[in-house]
Amino acid sequence: MWALPVPVLQVARGQKVTSLTACLVDQSLRLDCRHENSTTSPIQYEFSITREKKKHVIFGTMGVPEHSYRSRTNFTSKYNIKVLYLSGFTTKDEGMYTCELQLSGQSTTSSSKNVSVLRDKLVKCEGISLLAQNTSWLLLLLLSLPLLQAMDFISL
Repeated sequence: MWALPVPVLQVARGQKVTSLTACLVDQSLRLDCRHENSTTSPIQYEFSITREKKKHVIFGTMGVPEHSYRSRTNFTSKYNIKVLYLSGFTTKDEGMYTCELQLSGQSTTSSSKNVSVLRDKLVKCEGISLLAQNTSWLLLLLLSLPLLQAMDFISL
């Protein structure tokens, strides 16, 4: 029986990008980079755009952001999502956006996702709705109405 050594690549363990979405908030582009977070190691990140086959770093800890983007960016990071806002979004900012993550000190393994962004195809970002977030309280209320009515707490 032959045993062949199989190289095991640790594909960005603990930091795999699961989705990258784009939407419009007023005149700002919002990029939501969702990722797994199963590590305690620091995660390095980079948002970039590719236009005319040239990569431009917008924001992050891996590459140096281009000067023209520095004053236009706003960034927030939570447990498993990194959100970048690019203000004053115009057709000049159209292109292929990328979110790339890697564990600190592991420059060979990274994970990334791309999204193509065209100004006239962008949807407006939806506000976070309590109904969309958790509908169980609404269902409980609706199921409780007959009981509340029977006990004369409410009258319809």
